[in-house]
Amino acid sequence: MNVIIKQIELIKRIDQLIRLQATGSPNDLAHRLQISKTKLYRTINTMRELNAPVIYDVTLQSFVYEKAVGFRFGFFKKELNTSDLNPFVG
Repeated sequence: MNVIIKQIELIKRIDQLIRLQATGSPNDLAHRLQISKTKLYRTINTMRELNAPVIYDVTLQSFVYEKAVGFRFGFFKKELNTSDLNPFVG
């Protein structure tokens, strides 16, 4: 599998666990995902660079989002307008 796709899948999994407030400690999460703690922090930093407001809540013992956000990556069907067919028009 492509490295980029693996990274996206990892982000999707972390996002799912964050939404459930079920990541556990960084050590627990890294173990659950079968990655190193270093890779976990690199991935979370990547998420932050993509504007994910990820923080660790000591009380909940879980990573959480500071505010409601959505994450979606991939291609989807879009209805085309005439101007979409020729980028030089319009």
